[in-house]
Amino acid sequence: MATTISLEDLVAQVRTEIGLSDWITVDQPMIDRFAEATNDHQFIHVDPERAAAEGPFGGTIAHGFLTVSLLSAMNYDCIPAVEDQQLSVNYGFEKLRFMAPVKAGKRIRGRFVLSEARRRGQQMMMLRYQVTVEIEGEMKPALTADWLTLIQMDPTALDALE
Repeated sequence: MATTISLEDLVAQVRTEIGLSDWITVDQPMIDRFAEATNDHQFIHVDPERAAAEGPFGGTIAHGFLTVSLLSAMNYDCIPAVEDQQLSVNYGFEKLRFMAPVKAGKRIRGRFVLSEARRRGQQMMMLRYQVTVEIEGEMKPALTADWLTLIQMDPTALDALE
């Protein structure tokens, strides 16, 4: 996959799948580190024995927000940077849904469809991705979301689009 893409080529790919990340293993140590970072120590995430005995999933599961947080790594893995891009920032989500739990030890990956690319002001482009996080071997995805990012561009690159 190309590591960079022109803004013109990116805009031409609206409504198409633009990236599929590599698999990421979500193991218990990763879940435990996330629990420490967020102070969310619910047993369903951090106590394998209790989760197996009392929980509905047969063991521990990843925090939903851990899965969301891995979107950045998935994005960097499979979506080329835009030429003349100066900065990229997370703008937020519209319609984020947790569809299925990610059990400890499972692998997940992100599938990105670029659904919109539009100019915002003098130097910015807003990109909207329809994201699906797949769980290896599972029918239902872990999550689906409309993810918005802003990229700051050299203004001359944006002017060339018009």
